[in-house]
Amino acid sequence: MYAALNSLGFLGLDSFVVSVEVDIANGMPNFDIVGLPDAAVREAKDRVRSAIKNTGFAFPVSHITVNLAPADIKKVGPLYDLPIAVAILKASGQMAGELDRFAFIGELSLSGALHPVTGVLPMVSKAKEHGFEAVFLPAQNAAEASVVDGMSVYPVESLEQLTGHLSGAKRVEAAAPYRFEAVRAPLSLDFSEVKGQAQAKRALEIAAAGAHNILLIGPPGSGKSMLAKRLPSILPPMTFEEAMETTKIHSIAGMVTPERPIVSVRPFRSPHHTVSPAGLTGGGSNPKPGEVSLAHNGVLFLDELPEFPRATMEVLRQPMEDARVTISRAQCRLTYPCSVMLVAAMNPCPCGYYGSPTRRCGCSEAAVGRYLGRVSGPLLDRLDLHIEVLPVEFDHLTAKGKEEPSEAIRKRVERARTFQLERYRGSGVSCNARLTPSLLEKVCVMSDDASRLLKNAFQNLGLSARAYDRILKVSRTIADMEQSGQIKAAHIAEAVRYRSLDRKYWSRG
Repeated sequence: MYAALNSLGFLGLDSFVVSVEVDIANGMPNFDIVGLPDAAVREAKDRVRSAIKNTGFAFPVSHITVNLAPADIKKVGPLYDLPIAVAILKASGQMAGELDRFAFIGELSLSGALHPVTGVLPMVSKAKEHGFEAVFLPAQNAAEASVVDGMSVYPVESLEQLTGHLSGAKRVEAAAPYRFEAVRAPLSLDFSEVKGQAQAKRALEIAAAGAHNILLIGPPGSGKSMLAKRLPSILPPMTFEEAMETTKIHSIAGMVTPERPIVSVRPFRSPHHTVSPAGLTGGGSNPKPGEVSLAHNGVLFLDELPEFPRATMEVLRQPMEDARVTISRAQCRLTYPCSVMLVAAMNPCPCGYYGSPTRRCGCSEAAVGRYLGRVSGPLLDRLDLHIEVLPVEFDHLTAKGKEEPSEAIRKRVERARTFQLERYRGSGVSCNARLTPSLLEKVCVMSDDASRLLKNAFQNLGLSARAYDRILKVSRTIADMEQSGQIKAAHIAEAVRYRSLDRKYWSRG
């Protein structure tokens, strides 16, 4: 007796259709699962056996072979429990009906109840591409799956409920389609709470307007972390396409909940400095996305940057340049997107007061050099803006006037982003930080004064080619904030000023 039905699988962000085939033959009772299953898939035989018995069906006392095709792709996780159980019931004659137009996903408990699984959104998207009529999956995953427009999603609580629906005894209602709404970050952390720091606020506004990377350096207590944590409050809302990309990554990581089926607010990830390279960029025997991918379309904040191990910091160099992470393993090669704003904060020395106007530094020159040397030149070169955050003066702390709120800053950021979106429409580029070399030359048109100023800065400061490109991109953003089609000398001058701080700290003596 033979039966086959459809399920799905995922490898990184790539999903694929899995044909679940069951053959029940005479012979010694046995239960084999083939098709490159991992340990969780192989253990399905015990869960499926108990679930079928506890649901009131008879488990065949025969030689059962389950094949998960294609056999050359590794099958991961317990999501094949439900399709295996349904296929066994169909092959043994305990369930009738045509199931070719459906796909089944879900983990079974021993009682037959369904538990949620990860990676549902990319798998249901693939089911739609292949023309499946409906997907049956755990009820707790239904909200996430309903984000996919045009696909019937049936939330199932148990194997018994599913068999009742398929037999026509008691129908299950399809989940209502999810309606996406752009959501701005909650203003629980607002820039109006930050006293003073006008220069740092201006730099963060520019960074938000162009999605540029930024470094904040200054003594303890100057407000570096306070400023960085308020950056999401001035970022523009996510588009539906951005939300879908980000949610797929979070779905694979198991971070999507029924209450929050789609990531509608830009992520803000702040890993501790003890994070491993694999934890930051992704990895493991079954590779999962790391912090840099979980921050996709949002902010990755690295506080106390020199405290991160050198190897951990250096793995960021390629993802920052390419906006994607590639993880290679013996059996697979996965790519996760990671288009992020990197915000780094650090003290200038071990005690934190090197160069401070208010307190004397107690570190030796050698200690300061070793501390700053933990941040390599190539990594520093990939940070578009370098900002010194000095201690807030007493007059600013005690001032009664209100600081500018995040809402006002965000309106200017959104206006600049809209200017960019219109310019790059159809090019695949969404912001100035992602400009390609060919577009850079086309859109960064400078006045004669601006060109001369940039040439002098390049020669006198010894800038690299990468620094030159990034100054142009930041200048383009500053011009966009003024709705200027041409980059002027004032825009270049401000952008160069944000690239000169490394000369004070990293080129001493």
